Amino acid sequence: MAHEEGYWRFFAYLNLFMFFMSVLVLASSFLLLFVGLEGVGLASYLLIGFYFKKDSAANAGKKAFIVNRIGDFGFLLAMFLIVAHFGSLDFGHVFNAITVNPDWHGGVLTAIALLLVVGAAGKSAQIPLYVWLPDAMEGPTPVSALIHAATMVTAGIYMVARCHTLFDRSPYALGVVAIIGAATAIFAACIGMVQHDIKRVLAYSTVSQLGYMFLACGVGAYTAGIFHLLTHAFSKALLFLAAGSVINAL
Repeated sequence: MAHEEGYWRFFAYLNLFMFFMSVLVLASSFLLLFVGLEGVGLASYLLIGFYFKKDSAANAGKKAFIVNRIGDFGFLLAMFLIVAHFGSLDFGHVFNAITVNPDWHGGVLTAIALLLVVGAAGKSAQIPLYVWLPDAMEGPTPVSALIHAATMVTAGIYMVARCHTLFDRSPYALGVVAIIGAATAIFAACIGMVQHDIKRVLAYSTVSQLGYMFLACGVGAYTAGIFHLLTHAFSKALLFLAAGSVINAL
């Protein structure tokens, strides 16, 4: 990035992203989690459209922003339902209320879980909301490595694992998560095989790997999903940075 225009802009956006990602991970309520999700969406939009003089980059930024709004709409509806039925958005309050009612299954919990899945699918680029991630490669390579492979796109998986108390009481929602994950893993890998741009190949590979993480969460193996999230973050970030070196060399 040393020779790019707007060097300061790049680091301002990147640090803004880090701030919102920290908010997302450290949140103790659905409201703060939502603030974090919105924040990383904003920072991602700014970073994808970093080369705003290029039409393709500007359009890719808009595409990511709009697709993420669809996911966030689902998350908002889930929050409204949670407030209506639990009277609070605090994780501790909601999960305790579910824990003390062992007979409570399905119904409202399934509705909330399915709406949360919509939010997670938007952020984590699952079918049918995966279309923004390959286009996000228009941003600078360090952004692709740190945000669109390692951190932001795994926010959906983190959210599902964080709300596992709720998902465990809704086998139907878990089934939907598993099916979406499995379909995405196969579908994205097939698309990736016929791409020519090195960063787009890695982007579809990322979508595919996120599908595996979703599948793990969908079958109740949250630990395995989060473990894969962690290992994938390191390997894919390194792959992207290596791709950046290749692009620079050629």
